Amino acid sequence: MSATTYTVKKNLRKQIRSSLKSLTPQQLSQQSALVWDRLFELPQYKSSENIGLFLSMPKGEIRTDEACARVLSEGKTLFVPRVGLDFEQCDMDLIRVPSKDIRPDLHSVSEDNELFYKDWPRNKWGIPEAPTSQEYEIAKPGDIDLLIVPGLGFDANGGRLGQGKGYYDRFIQSMRNDGKGKPLLVAVGLEPSFVKKGIPMMDHDFRMDLVVLPNECYDTMEQNGEEK
Repeated sequence: MSATTYTVKKNLRKQIRSSLKSLTPQQLSQQSALVWDRLFELPQYKSSENIGLFLSMPKGEIRTDEACARVLSEGKTLFVPRVGLDFEQCDMDLIRVPSKDIRPDLHSVSEDNELFYKDWPRNKWGIPEAPTSQEYEIAKPGDIDLLIVPGLGFDANGGRLGQGKGYYDRFIQSMRNDGKGKPLLVAVGLEPSFVKKGIPMMDHDFRMDLVVLPNECYDTMEQNGEEK
């Protein structure tokens, strides 16, 4: 990465983090709901059976609680990230949520109806992670049809600005090694995450196939004339 690109990305991260922190809890909830309303109407989502979806950080990120609940209530298979204890390796797996952790009456989130990760340990960012156990199946290439990707910033061409550790770029690379082009990459973000002037991309960075924001959805596959 050139010094100029590194500086641009560093400054963008600082600006976007500041803007995200300024969102009120009500704004964050409202914008999150708008994003999920758009995403769940996408034909690409409806035709997918196996969904990868991150669990949101306690603050400053789109809320995924209700989204996880809906994916499960629709009978789809849900995979969620597990980074583990060695954060310096920047490796990440996606773990299939087993039936034993899913409440049969799971349709929404409330104080009386908590999600499958209620008893899971939390990592250093306060995000729940599946325990290290053989009963939790790790996703292999081809297992996930549609991967919902977080990030700090996105642009209209599918450019993505992550937190800077490279977890998702490495994971996507490992999943797409089979040459089948799976999973489909769908980014989700809040209004402050949209970067109009574009995000500088490196050779190892993956562009998103779709970018879903509260008031807009960008289909970069359509822009590039690719088949869905």
